[in-house]
Amino acid sequence: MGVRRTVPVALDVDSDDAVLLEDTVDTFLWSAQYVVDHAFQGEYVTTSKTTLDDETYDDVREKTDGFNGGLVQAARNKAAEACKSVVARWKNGKKASKPEFTSPHVVYDKRTATFHDDYVSLATTDGRIEADYVLPDEDSDTPHSEYLFSDEYEITGAELHSQDGDWALYVHCKMDVESDTSEPATPKNGTVLGVDLGVNNLAVTSTATFWTGDEFDHWRREYEKRRGSLQQCGTRWAHENIQSVGRKEEGRFTLLLHRISNELVAEARENGCSVIAFEDLTDIRERTGASWGHKWAFDRLYEYVEYKAAEYGISGELVDPENTSRRCSHCGFTHPDNRDGEVVECLKCGYENHADYNAAKNIGLRYLRRNQTGGDGGAPLGVRLNSGSLNVNGGYSPASSEVRTGVHAESHRFSGG
Repeated sequence: MGVRRTVPVALDVDSDDAVLLEDTVDTFLWSAQYVVDHAFQGEYVTTSKTTLDDETYDDVREKTDGFNGGLVQAARNKAAEACKSVVARWKNGKKASKPEFTSPHVVYDKRTATFHDDYVSLATTDGRIEADYVLPDEDSDTPHSEYLFSDEYEITGAELHSQDGDWALYVHCKMDVESDTSEPATPKNGTVLGVDLGVNNLAVTSTATFWTGDEFDHWRREYEKRRGSLQQCGTRWAHENIQSVGRKEEGRFTLLLHRISNELVAEARENGCSVIAFEDLTDIRERTGASWGHKWAFDRLYEYVEYKAAEYGISGELVDPENTSRRCSHCGFTHPDNRDGEVVECLKCGYENHADYNAAKNIGLRYLRRNQTGGDGGAPLGVRLNSGSLNVNGGYSPASSEVRTGVHAESHRFSGG
């Protein structure tokens, strides 16, 4: 079994090398897009890496004047994974369009990147360049010392990202553990998973995972109908059956909430989160228009998540929910008119997204601000998103393994599950 971590490392890149890296980024994105366009040409979307390699490798190499073969294959892999993601969403009845690669990044492996103690050597469109690491104080306890420069972890690859002229590597590290060690420990400095609860969507995470309330509402209405019909009878038999309906209802919803809680904990673990932050459930009925049944479900869900997460060293926490649905998670501006139904559109900065997703990010940020004192070595480092993470000041860092279909996902209005 392998324990995997990703460590961000800033790079010191001179102007000449920056030009080469920019050209490499452009060529990598063009190569990935070429493969995606080819995959979408037929009646069915091609997702096989082998097939895409056979059908596109030589063309890409020729059209890019001999772009590094390892980077061509990495671009093909990126394209294939993006195509698989689209097909998977279609199979689940969700909307998805052909991926478009625009966010500046390059995927490197051991063939195309060589990691040294103080610098990295990276393949480009014209040979290799060397870039020094920009590291924090050696005496500080950081992910660099814990993973990147640890003898226990092996570097398996990295993604190069560029933003506003700054370059950073997101280095993938892996440690093999004994097979009888079934569950890896949660990293001490993990991230926060924010969770918003509601009626239309029972739970929405800051990683943009949605658990709709459709199934819950359907069965709640069905059981209400059954109870109503039995109450009209007024017999002892009917009274006993009402109690039986209640037991069946609770049993069904308990199974549903256990499933959702398991998936929430799995979401936190997969994203290296050390905290799952919920809104305080006090007065949630008044805030959301929820029924007593919803309030019961919210209480049970938090209870289940709290004890299940604890088994993996992840804590469940509650935060003040005030204005989490009206506050812009992008710039912090708070106004009642920011939210219109299921959409939030900031009156100040224009940020637009699904309101519940925006609230989930705000819940995570509120926990982070409440607990980020700077002196606690175990304090989480950010709020986990579906496309990266936010730090305590709202600064964004991209994820290292996301499927990038356009600009960062939080700049899009939510259009599916």
